Amino acid sequence: MKTKAVRLYGKNDLRLEEFELPQIQEDEILAKVVCDSICMSSYKASHEADIHKRVPRDIAQNPVIIGHEFAGEVVEVGSKWKGQFNAGDKFSIQPALNDPKGPVGVLSAPGYSYRFIGGDATYVVIPNAVMENGCLLHFKGEGYYPASLSEPLSCVIGAMHANYHITPGSYVHDMEIKQGGSMAVLAGVGPMGLAAINYAIHRTDRKPKLMVVTDIDQSRLDRAASLYSPEEAAKNGIELQYVNTGAMADPVEGLKALTGGVGYNDVFVFAPVAPVVEQADAILAFDGCLNFFAGPAKTDFKAPFNFYNVHYAYTHVVGTSGGNTNDMKEALQMMGKGLDPAGLVTHVGGINAVIDTTLNLPSIPGGKKLIYTHIDMPLTPIADFEAKGKEKPVYAELHKLCVKHKGLWNVEAESYLLAHATGL
Repeated sequence: MKTKAVRLYGKNDLRLEEFELPQIQEDEILAKVVCDSICMSSYKASHEADIHKRVPRDIAQNPVIIGHEFAGEVVEVGSKWKGQFNAGDKFSIQPALNDPKGPVGVLSAPGYSYRFIGGDATYVVIPNAVMENGCLLHFKGEGYYPASLSEPLSCVIGAMHANYHITPGSYVHDMEIKQGGSMAVLAGVGPMGLAAINYAIHRTDRKPKLMVVTDIDQSRLDRAASLYSPEEAAKNGIELQYVNTGAMADPVEGLKALTGGVGYNDVFVFAPVAPVVEQADAILAFDGCLNFFAGPAKTDFKAPFNFYNVHYAYTHVVGTSGGNTNDMKEALQMMGKGLDPAGLVTHVGGINAVIDTTLNLPSIPGGKKLIYTHIDMPLTPIADFEAKGKEKPVYAELHKLCVKHKGLWNVEAESYLLAHATGL
């Protein structure tokens, strides 16, 4: 079967090509990709190319398909996996395989390392390692984009599970955010910050009493508050506050004042900016855990940390760079119960938009850029659907469907787009 895919050949060298996929082996699966959410990690991989830890050194001769936040449906199943997977099954994939036999060893991942599997393609061959590691996940919810976004949601789930607190008098750590504690999400209204807010206010097993979300852009804060309101959080027993630290004379004192001067049990940093890390350190409570979530592009990124407090106040830092398979299963399960990640999506496009979007991702404002691989469509902000609808009726209908859903992408709009994309 032929596929159309965006492949990485070298630094900033992405090419949209059509080529033949190999016949699947008995331990492989042929699948149709429906959509892929473009991640900043793909931007980093495309700029670093063969020096990236997950990218093979021979991509000039054996290019890899990019994209790792994807969903679709099974087309054909090799004999080894028949019964466990069937044609027509909808799926999501956990890209962190831990595949020691992969192209770059344990760091091998779809979207970085493999020739015939990645999210920015029409059809892919899923290798045996994905199934052996339990990383091909069934999705039984509506639509496809929620399954595509389960990977970024799993990253924030993993971050919250990775936080820990001490048990006084012992060396046992209590994993997770502090139940009933105070949480700060700094620089927290970008795509991943929104995912963290959505998860935190809807989970039922553990939750903070106070959650403060900061940024220095009031319009972004207002959008976040419209998507995940303090009233919605209050229904789950959480006091949610959105704070513009750019308008504060002393952000550290202002943020600590919201906790009665005690500080925060859990602080998440969603921007790789040294002053934000310093601010996070300064607002930690006794036994406070700082989670450095944002991945820096610079390998020598550093920020001061108060080691007096490390010694006497038991403050500590952790870092997470993704979720595991259980985190992704939790994400899919929550989506099956009604959690909608659509608030992350601000742009929609077709496979023809992948190269420019990936190479220029940091300079494109907004949240997640969602790609539908079987259509051609310029990368388009959802906010522009109405204006574009004056010339092309498909956009007008997409605008109507998004208005029905608080201005957000949704399953109805997805279905309509897939059925009428030729009108673009």
